[in-house]
Amino acid sequence: MSHFLVLLAAIGLDRVVGDPPSLWRRIPHPVVIFGKAIDLFETRLNRASFTAEGRRLNGVVTIIALLVASVVVGQLLTSIFHHLGFFGVVLEIVVVAVFLAQKSLGDHVQAVAHGLLQDGLEGGRQAVSMIVGRDPKTLDEAGVSRAAIESLSENFADGVVAPVFWFAIAGLPGILAYKMLNTADSMIGHKNDRFRDFGWASARLDDLANWPAARLSSVFIALAAAWRLGAAAGRRSFSAALRDSGLHRSPNSGWPEAAMAGALDLQLAGPRVYGGVRVSEPMMHAAGRKDAGARDILLGIRVFYTACTLMALSVAGVWLIGCIA
Repeated sequence: MSHFLVLLAAIGLDRVVGDPPSLWRRIPHPVVIFGKAIDLFETRLNRASFTAEGRRLNGVVTIIALLVASVVVGQLLTSIFHHLGFFGVVLEIVVVAVFLAQKSLGDHVQAVAHGLLQDGLEGGRQAVSMIVGRDPKTLDEAGVSRAAIESLSENFADGVVAPVFWFAIAGLPGILAYKMLNTADSMIGHKNDRFRDFGWASARLDDLANWPAARLSSVFIALAAAWRLGAAAGRRSFSAALRDSGLHRSPNSGWPEAAMAGALDLQLAGPRVYGGVRVSEPMMHAAGRKDAGARDILLGIRVFYTACTLMALSVAGVWLIGCIA
């Protein structure tokens, strides 16, 4: 079966099934295993007694070793699945689907909207605390809603588009290496005293690996906005992504977030609090509405799922072009 047909089937499986909690209570999720491997290196090679230069070098060695191991495992799985015929194809589809996050992301963000609608501000704060790192007690209803929408758009890029992109480019070795890198960035890519040096290489490589997906995700969001909300929303989304993506502290996250801000005509980003520390950033799409609520979250989810559909159609288009060529 074509490489791209496997990918399309995996996208469809993830859209319908997602991440069943009952399964991952019985066996560890692969990302959990990645996290344990990263932690094993970090506890041994990121000791305070090492110099800053030594910790940075150890961080480079760590991420290279982890990426090489991921590629080797991916290639081994590819070989095994190839020899298993149709059963191997099914297994490959399942493995790829495990590393996508369409349904799980949509469900978690939808829970924030439901929390606001059913239990008010405290319900929204509780639900949003499961998906963002900022202090939920500092958020009003608009802040909770913006946090959920920002998480939805940012994670569309690195939780959906990026793994699809890297599987399309390099198969199982590509998607495993990407997920290892993305997990490492989330664990050790922080700019604090503990990880600034050791996680430097992981953070920089993650920025590089997410560069294509961030820009593609903004295109999918803008096209989805035009499809669902009208041509004016699509134009606002494109314009906001091009104009305001650079306002974000991340070289990549600003693209999908600005695109979603324009699509929904909302201000996103801006000042917020993480662990008691206030982070001041300019608003993306500052001309948009200040207030946001559960309705905006649900509208954002509609745009998100439409963008996922457009992504799948793009994969199908690439496959068809390959067949014709």
